[in-house]
Amino acid sequence: MAKQNQILLTLVLLISLLVSSVIGAAEKPRGVTYDSRSLIVNGNRELFFSGSIHYPRSPPEMWPDIIRKAKEGGINLIQTYVFWNIHEPIQGQFNFEGNYDIVKFIKEIGKQDLYVTLRIGPYIEAEWTSGGFPYWLREVKNITFRSYNEPFVYHMKKYAEKVIELMKKEKLFAPQGGPIILAQIENEYNNVQLAYKENGKKYIEWAANMAVGLYNGVPWIMCKQKDAPPSVINTCNGRHCGDTFTGTNGPNKPSLWTENWTAQYRTYGDPPAQRSAEDLAFSVARFFAKNGTLTNYYMYYGGTNFGRTSSSFVTTRYYDEAPLDEFGLMRDPKWSHLRDLHRALRLSRRALLWGTPTVQKINENLEITVYEKPGPDHMCAAFLTNNHTKLPSNITFRGAEYYLPEKSISILADCKTVVYNTQTVVSQHNSRNFVPSEKAKNLKWEIYQEKVPTIHDLALKNRDPLELYSLTKDKSDYAWYSTSINLDRRDLPMRPDILPVLQIASMGHALVAFVNGQYVGFGHGNNIEKSFVFRQPVVLKPGINHITLLAETIGYPNSGAYMEKRFAGPRGVTLQGLMAGTLDITLNVWGHEVGVYGEKEQLFTEEGAKKVKWTSLAGPQPGPVTWLKTYFDAPEGTDPVALKMDKMQKGMMWVNGKNLGRYWASFLSPLGQPTQSEYHIPRAFLKPKNNLLVVFEEIGGHPETIQIVTVNRDTICSMITEYHPPNVKYWESSGSKLRAVVEDLKAGAHLTCPDDNVIEKVEFASYGDPDGACGNFYMGNCTSPNSIKVAEKYCLGKHTCSVPVEREVFDEPNKDPCPNIFKTLAVQVKCVVPKKR
Repeated sequence: MAKQNQILLTLVLLISLLVSSVIGAAEKPRGVTYDSRSLIVNGNRELFFSGSIHYPRSPPEMWPDIIRKAKEGGINLIQTYVFWNIHEPIQGQFNFEGNYDIVKFIKEIGKQDLYVTLRIGPYIEAEWTSGGFPYWLREVKNITFRSYNEPFVYHMKKYAEKVIELMKKEKLFAPQGGPIILAQIENEYNNVQLAYKENGKKYIEWAANMAVGLYNGVPWIMCKQKDAPPSVINTCNGRHCGDTFTGTNGPNKPSLWTENWTAQYRTYGDPPAQRSAEDLAFSVARFFAKNGTLTNYYMYYGGTNFGRTSSSFVTTRYYDEAPLDEFGLMRDPKWSHLRDLHRALRLSRRALLWGTPTVQKINENLEITVYEKPGPDHMCAAFLTNNHTKLPSNITFRGAEYYLPEKSISILADCKTVVYNTQTVVSQHNSRNFVPSEKAKNLKWEIYQEKVPTIHDLALKNRDPLELYSLTKDKSDYAWYSTSINLDRRDLPMRPDILPVLQIASMGHALVAFVNGQYVGFGHGNNIEKSFVFRQPVVLKPGINHITLLAETIGYPNSGAYMEKRFAGPRGVTLQGLMAGTLDITLNVWGHEVGVYGEKEQLFTEEGAKKVKWTSLAGPQPGPVTWLKTYFDAPEGTDPVALKMDKMQKGMMWVNGKNLGRYWASFLSPLGQPTQSEYHIPRAFLKPKNNLLVVFEEIGGHPETIQIVTVNRDTICSMITEYHPPNVKYWESSGSKLRAVVEDLKAGAHLTCPDDNVIEKVEFASYGDPDGACGNFYMGNCTSPNSIKVAEKYCLGKHTCSVPVEREVFDEPNKDPCPNIFKTLAVQVKCVVPKKR
């Protein structure tokens, strides 16, 4: 009996433990909350290093690798917009498949144990055509975008409901076990709010209440919204939010930075966009020193504006200067220097999240910020800041002296040890190479010439030229306009050296002009001033003259107030220099047609290409409005693939029916170079053999110069000085203590080839005072003659290597060519795929 009682007691205890366990699990905090210090996810505070990656800007086959590289870079949160116009291109007809499968994208992020910020918008800007608004929304009666009016709020709420319900159905929000921990409604509304007066304020309050009403399981944010309603968190966008953000507008809202611009998007005609890794790192360290706990890199990976998705004049390549370039390759040192920064801040995590901050201003430029929590479990982290842009300085902190390079922040993860400095890059650098493919060379081109129509060929007639946006309805970049005029011989100039001039005032964006079927010229605006005036001398004849224009849009505007009231296309056409003076032919009756013939017949597909007769490209270069076709085999290896188009002019490209986007090589930057020369062909678009490449050239170019190239970053480098701190990876946090994980904490040149490649050649090495950048190093006034030999000894044939920055390694004491300077080591090596044995 005693034994039975004992068994019964044991069962009771086990049941009791099980029940208490279940109750405990049920009581464990779930979901996302926040206070003035940070977001709190599942009951835990965390530092967030976020990166913007947009699913439509790369094919699904690339998503896992891009997300993996972001995670390896220290990213724990991915931010993406939701793109209304791709999901509902026709009112009531939704598409969430293929490249637009946002559910698959978010699940892949969750699969890799990262979180998501979902920026629903539905206005997104993002240098995306129409800021994400579908064209059909423009034609809703009495609508005003982004203002409180019945038509707009009806459609906006309907779309937001669709997105939220989809996320809930797929259990993608954090309280459901999914990765979404933040959601955003609207976007940088303070930029336009005043234009809408009272309806602007009313709209933003409505938007916040609508969003929270649809789902309140995660916090909602509004970026650049100083007067954000209490139910949402206002956040900062910009380059230096540590100094420009005036703070949240509520006592219990954390400081969040939703867009830290990693460079700048580019429009055609722009010079290169630059932002250094050092400046980015300084801005992030500054923000975290000033109570920030989340920064988002916009973009972390920009990708490609395939098809017609970019906004006005924006290049097909998007944010190529991000830590991951357009091809998904790690851009060092930006990627690796930020990875090291994230590690340094994580080593300081406990003090940053639970310590009390104090700030000591030494002088105008020097500042010490300490986060500390005294007690048995002592926590301490410090930021030593030198704001001077040109001069380094020394700073004394707690009895020790620290050297600070110009415009830099040193992070002391235990208030004693410098684990990272924003200005001293100890990680490797790399340089990008475009290599002509051997398997995809000697392209054999065929051409098909578009017919230039006259007014008699165009069914849609109107007294004057129709407005271009509402004519095309975003179905094509192109629309034909044509009129005719009957001239008498006496109307024309009598002298052979004088020609009439065709003048077209256009609201944008570009046009190709023809007179009697002959090419006259090309005119265009730019991102700053989209309207332009086209003026070219023309040859006219007695009798009927046909004037035909191919008017073009280059994406729809994506920002500003009253976006639904933007216009484009020709608005005034005159003939100047006639014997009777200037003749206005604007009201002469015009014919119109949307799109070009080859576009409608889909000549860029295998089936469509059979509908016309192609001729071999030979003799003179092809003229304007010409289709070009060729086939090629997939390039060797696994490196990304691109088209080099620098000798073409302007048009579009397709591979196997997939629209790669717009190219525009003739729009030169102030440097005299095309803003973009190479155009990404994702490997996912290719077959092993016989890939169909079709190009529509609007003006005329040199197709024989088009190259298919592979892309790599196999040129890797290091540039290290004697005073550089050791790599942050040599430290780890153990409780409240910081400890080294290696015995030798000296700085060195650490190089690692991408993938499984090995170092084939040392292309440059100098221990002395070299200068320059990876791919373009040059000798200074002094260098060790043993530099190349030492680098080869440590690195040749290896996947990874470390070259010590030590004088005795390079020279004997009495043979040092420059003993009285601080030494710098610059090394550049070439990586290759290892040869199979």
